Amino acid sequence: MKRFIAEAIGTFGLVFCGTGAIVINEVTQGAVTHPGVAVTFGLIVMAMIYAFGDISGAHINPAVTIAFAYAKKFPWKDVPLYIIAQLLGALLASGFVWMLFPEGETLGATIPQIEVWRVFIFEILLSFFLMVVIINVSTGSKEIGVIAGIAIGGVVLLEAMFAGPITGASMNPARSIAPALMSWNLQHLWVYIVAPIIGCLFAVMSCRLVKDDTCCETFC
Repeated sequence: MKRFIAEAIGTFGLVFCGTGAIVINEVTQGAVTHPGVAVTFGLIVMAMIYAFGDISGAHINPAVTIAFAYAKKFPWKDVPLYIIAQLLGALLASGFVWMLFPEGETLGATIPQIEVWRVFIFEILLSFFLMVVIINVSTGSKEIGVIAGIAIGGVVLLEAMFAGPITGASMNPARSIAPALMSWNLQHLWVYIVAPIIGCLFAVMSCRLVKDDTCCETFC
């Protein structure tokens, strides 16, 4: 139960701070700036990894949880509970953002700014790179240590910085589902659910191509 609570709190922190930064940037007419939003996402991910990495692994992302289970480093029986905890945390966070900023139209929802098929490919690639980093700096399903937090938070910041204005740089179904439901912006939501899962699964598959047999067995 402690692990599930940790996942809920970690995902709450990610969604509240990340989407909150987006909404505050809107209502203040750009005071946070796009780089500020990207930095917020990167720093909150890093902070949640340091806070909860040794408890739950700080997945805070259903796609990452599914990928770890596929890599046989996380029990499938715990996947539904982890995802429920992550979604509950995300929904609660979006509820707080809506309560604080009812004038926000999208509450930080991820909305394609180009053709949907291009966003779909973009999100697969972004999620692939994220999971590749997670695989190579984590110990199994536990994201702990000085390097893990900096590296994973850094890649989130990087991808949010350059891809955010085009796709929203979700890489996380829970991060997209919560504000979409709270603001009722459900169009194209499937992209942000399916693409991150595909990208993370591809990352797990790729470890066999770049790691030796001994290392690969750790994750694959």
